[in-house]
Amino acid sequence: MEQSEVLKRVIGILTEAGEMQRHAEEDAGGDPDAGENMVTTLLNETMPHIAIPSDATVEEMAALVGREVGGAVEQLVGAFTLAFIALAQIHDTGQEDVTSADVLQDLALRAEELSSGEEGPEGPSPA
Repeated sequence: MEQSEVLKRVIGILTEAGEMQRHAEEDAGGDPDAGENMVTTLLNETMPHIAIPSDATVEEMAALVGREVGGAVEQLVGAFTLAFIALAQIHDTGQEDVTSADVLQDLALRAEELSSGEEGPEGPSPA
């Protein structure tokens, strides 16, 4: 999966988590397993399917799984880190007119630009 697609999925999870939090604060209820389901879906989509040869040794199997899973984990950590930094920068500057949803939307647009092959500015904009 392309990094921009992973980033868009992470943004979706963070956006949905924010909505779930708002609903919980309003006692609107909702599906308590929705967040867990989203994360499970993301992991299923980003983790590689690994074909392990039947004659592979334990060491070869560990190296293969580590190499294949390591790249997917790096993508996920990178996407969550980028989203965190974008949100933290806006928070730390005290920009009260910019919501977390605004920041995530801007980040999603930037991810779309990346997947289109366009080059966007580095880092989040204040929206």
